[in-house]
Amino acid sequence: MKKLLLVCAVLLAAGACSSQSVNHDGKIDRVSPSEVGMDPARLSKVDDIINTSIENKEIPGAVLAVVRHGKLAYIKAYGNKSVYPEVTPMTEDVIFDLASCSKVVGTAMSMARLLEQGGYRLTDRVDMYIPGFQPYVDPETGKKTNIRIVDLLTHSSGLPPYVSPDVVIKDKGVADPDSLMSYICTMKRVYKPTTKFEYSCLNFITLQNVLQKITGKTLAEYAQENIFDVLGMSSTTYMASKKADLIGRVAPTEKQPDGSVLLGEVHDPLARVMNHGNSGNAGVFSSAEDLAVLAAALMNDGEFEGKQVLGKLTVETMTRVPSEVKQLGRSLGWDNYSPYASNNGNLFHPTKTFGHTGYTGTSIIVDPVSKTSVILLTHRVHPVDKGGVVRLRALVANVVASSIVE
Repeated sequence: MKKLLLVCAVLLAAGACSSQSVNHDGKIDRVSPSEVGMDPARLSKVDDIINTSIENKEIPGAVLAVVRHGKLAYIKAYGNKSVYPEVTPMTEDVIFDLASCSKVVGTAMSMARLLEQGGYRLTDRVDMYIPGFQPYVDPETGKKTNIRIVDLLTHSSGLPPYVSPDVVIKDKGVADPDSLMSYICTMKRVYKPTTKFEYSCLNFITLQNVLQKITGKTLAEYAQENIFDVLGMSSTTYMASKKADLIGRVAPTEKQPDGSVLLGEVHDPLARVMNHGNSGNAGVFSSAEDLAVLAAALMNDGEFEGKQVLGKLTVETMTRVPSEVKQLGRSLGWDNYSPYASNNGNLFHPTKTFGHTGYTGTSIIVDPVSKTSVILLTHRVHPVDKGGVVRLRALVANVVASSIVE
């Protein structure tokens, strides 16, 4: 009995359990930090950092998950799931709007799966799949450079970062996916492919359309069948507002002019207004535990609990920066060491660590060298778009990395 009490005390001190935790799905084995070579006292310092961010009103709440050696070493809920129109506490099973983390969880993973299925080559021209998709034209010489699929994945295509739905609607007269893709096809390319990095939602909306052209399925359908269902990620979906079994667990995002809040509807305007939730740049909703499963698979050559979501070489290719754009720091969807990679912190591997962030306040980091992943889910845009998490992400990453002792 004394030994049992001692074990429980250690687990509580480590923060492996939360007073706000609920029944979990048991998708990934939960262990104490010490069982996977992490110092519980060092790791528990993340609690103060996250709680301080909540006190400073940078975020209303958060869920943190830490994966090491394929096990869930830490998961904890902080603060509130909702502060408007009513206050409800955060729980570890809350489902978040991943925003741009959708680019990797949904789009990049799906494109990697389609690649290994023989659907396309990375060097294929985009206009092979989307007729009328214009190349870059040098303004001085008139020389044309075609945009390839790999250029979209590495954010080196020359497409601008974004376009307002209002601009597209004014030009095309309608708010639908075809109008958006038609606009992207002919809009001005701002630089020659591979010569520059410029993060662009339009790259991933184009990838969505490439995938849909090849497969005959929507991105949401393909990702569900080939990624989420394969890994048993039952809390991960597009268009969460339409999922009666999940909507009650979804964290709200921004308050709207009519006083309502977005709930289960993607926050990003292009994804919501133009693509109606099925979008390559945003739209995935997921929980910390589901993302822990995905991270565990990526750190284990694409396999988790006997389920192979991607091949070993596919994972290596997807998460390695192509030599052609080595100076830019982006792998195939993921961010390794571009200027946007501050969420990786300062202590994980400087070039092999890969991850992504989302505008709503989400982030995922995977360090394949230490076999450690940090998943920090927040909804900083709730109830208004004023919060900030850039510094918080790096601080949490550093504390987690510092707790690795063997």
